[in-house]
Amino acid sequence: AADIPCLAYRSTWRNPRIEWKFQKGSSLVLFYYGGELTEPYKNRVQFSPTTIHFNTVTREDTGKYICEVVGDSSQIAKSEVNLIVQGAAAPPSPPPCSS
Repeated sequence: AADIPCLAYRSTWRNPRIEWKFQKGSSLVLFYYGGELTEPYKNRVQFSPTTIHFNTVTREDTGKYICEVVGDSSQIAKSEVNLIVQGAAAPPSPPPCSS
């Protein structure tokens, strides 16, 4: 699991619009906009204004996460987090057998 903070979020702004983008190399994916998570993130990410929480992460999730917040007076704030996933999580080991 991983939590990525949106440091750009300002609680003092009224009705801020929040967008999350994921950048990997030259590709940029919008994965939260218009108040909704997009596929394939929908099933494994929880959104809150200040954080996105990944239930599971894989090496494919390594990259730059950009949070952009637009206020109703056209203020814009942006924060970026680089996520590096070092490897797949090991499955839990079975308990030792007692004979």
